[in-house]
Amino acid sequence: MNEAKHIAIIMDGNGRWAEKHGKKRTYGHEAGAKVVKEITKYCAQNQSIERLTLYAFSTENWKRPRLEVEYLMKLLQKYLESELQTYLQNNIRFEPIGDIKAFSKSLQKTIEGVKQKTAHCDGLVQSIALNYGARDEIVRAINTLKKTQGEITQDSLRDALDCKTDVDLLIRTGGDHRLSNFLLWQAAYAELFFVDTLWPDFTAQELEKILKNFKKIERRFGGLK
Repeated sequence: MNEAKHIAIIMDGNGRWAEKHGKKRTYGHEAGAKVVKEITKYCAQNQSIERLTLYAFSTENWKRPRLEVEYLMKLLQKYLESELQTYLQNNIRFEPIGDIKAFSKSLQKTIEGVKQKTAHCDGLVQSIALNYGARDEIVRAINTLKKTQGEITQDSLRDALDCKTDVDLLIRTGGDHRLSNFLLWQAAYAELFFVDTLWPDFTAQELEKILKNFKKIERRFGGLK
């Protein structure tokens, strides 16, 4: 029986959810942050899940309206500061991926601070993708390897990536059917689930149903068995 040790989620639909409720897009992002907490705690309590990677802010999201971007930065700062105790109480290690150098010094300090303060936790790893794009990740990894001696191999490239763990199950909420430049290397053999549920309406119960369906899938990884 399959176990989804590494789950990745494209959290799509915050803006549409807000518009559906007659609110500003920022209202949807705030509601989505609450779901992040719920899903993370559920995964932390499921011993078969080792890593949860969440697509929070992509390298392309800078194209959004300035006020929305500024709000997302403040929301991220607030989330990390308020959730530190949740991480520690649930033995969750926080490991961001992406190029955080583009963020303010204050936000960078908060991100690194939460990472360091949870480094001793040995339960679930919650990895939030921040200023992340898979193409950018691969290019940065190659440029790092160019400074070393020897041939670039699949193993050496994997080890130079931000995320070094293959994805078992990739979920996208919001109804779209695309990867949007998320974990392209790591999701090479991931099982893909696309659901219509907008992210603020996504629940642990829906995730549990997806996990049950995942367990029934025969994963062959290019072979016949």
